[in-house]
Amino acid sequence: MIGTIINTVTVLLGGTLGVIFKNHISKRFTGIFFQAVGLFTLALGIKMALEGHEILLIIFSLILGSLTGEWLKLDKRIDRFGEWCKKRFKGNNEKFSEGLITSFLLFCSGSMTILGSIQEGLGQGHELLFTKALMDGFSSLVLATTFGASVAITAVPLFIFQGGLTLMAMFFGANISMVIVNELTAVGGILLIGVALSILEVKRIKVTNMLPALIFICLFVWCKIHLFS
Repeated sequence: MIGTIINTVTVLLGGTLGVIFKNHISKRFTGIFFQAVGLFTLALGIKMALEGHEILLIIFSLILGSLTGEWLKLDKRIDRFGEWCKKRFKGNNEKFSEGLITSFLLFCSGSMTILGSIQEGLGQGHELLFTKALMDGFSSLVLATTFGASVAITAVPLFIFQGGLTLMAMFFGANISMVIVNELTAVGGILLIGVALSILEVKRIKVTNMLPALIFICLFVWCKIHLFS
């Protein structure tokens, strides 16, 4: 899991440097950074969403995922966790919780994350995750100037998520279908679009409550491949 470890370190380092440099950047520059991050997130989300082809499965995943997240009150739980982290790390950023979700989706829902972790688990090299680590390092630095320490904290769920995918690939091997990867990427892209709309203050969307959709799309696509084909 060397690729995931390097990726975790770059996010932690970039997020930390972003917090340090944030104190030397005026609100005027922070605002334009914020808008740039929002537009980038929107563009990336659209690009990822277009990789999906199973439209009905994606729609059902989003609906059931949203209902499940609302029932579990994931949004409120993440907010409480964010408040706990703020007190723990003596932060005062009002967008702390939003930073956790935004960073996690940016770093963990892309096809590079999934493919890189699977390649590493199958013993096909670390190059893709090394490239992602470099990109995430710079991205975390920029994000941290807006969202603060929450970006560096995202290194923990990133390690768990990517490491879990790598271990899964080691156990299941070549049975992991690229169809699942593509549809998972598409759902992640749609969630990123929701994040972008919130960042740009167009409309606040409870993206946190939609996160279970990432699990549902994997289940639905797997069932279609193995049970209905």
